[in-house]
Amino acid sequence: MIDTHSHLYAIEFEEDRSLVLERSKAIGIERIFLPAIDSETHDMMMNFSRETSGYCLPMMGLHPCSVDENYEDELKLVAEWLMKEKFYAVGEIGLDFYHSTQWKDQQIDAFEQQIALAKQHQLPIVIHSRSSMDECINILEKKNDVGLKGIFHCFGGDERQARKIIDMGWMLGIGGVVTYKNAGLAKLIEILPLENIVLETDAPYLAPVPHRGKRNEPAYIELVAEKIASLKNIEMQEVIVTTSNNAKKIFSF
Repeated sequence: MIDTHSHLYAIEFEEDRSLVLERSKAIGIERIFLPAIDSETHDMMMNFSRETSGYCLPMMGLHPCSVDENYEDELKLVAEWLMKEKFYAVGEIGLDFYHSTQWKDQQIDAFEQQIALAKQHQLPIVIHSRSSMDECINILEKKNDVGLKGIFHCFGGDERQARKIIDMGWMLGIGGVVTYKNAGLAKLIEILPLENIVLETDAPYLAPVPHRGKRNEPAYIELVAEKIASLKNIEMQEVIVTTSNNAKKIFSF
């Protein structure tokens, strides 16, 4: 299995990070991808990635919730990091209009600038799209081309939106929310092609049932794979193989 989205460098894992890694490896997680947030955590993420010797692989980007009046300075740092280190995606980037739209225009500009950076460095994109799914899709449709690929992280849209994303050749990141009874995602997973799904945890957030409400961790990705297999009435091994191959196509490793 491959966890395509985990904030394993976060302070929530400060006390037992090595044990979390051991549990991840014990259940067969092949790689863990680390999404960036902003300059306050870039060094933390990179140091942790180096310590794992290629097991936890970094992305670089500015999270939309970190966009404010200083976003241009943050984007300069993102561009500098992309020039000096190896990254596997530009992410997580995108739009978030859930809590506030105060910096809406700046978020859109930051998103578009980072799409350009992804094209420049020939990297995939990992998109955050909370309360902004259509806006993200619309921007991507304008900017999309043959060389652009990526994942809609923590996909929570409807079938129409999912089909648009799939038609562009992009992946849907599916995590613990698929196990939530009233989330509505389960019914959607039944009908969407496995060839456009990758597994993720978004640890330490959104832990799957029966751990909902507690700290999430990469090892719980097994519960996500089990749920998808059950919903699609297929063997879990098929879910593991297909989603892992999907992740490898996106991240090119």
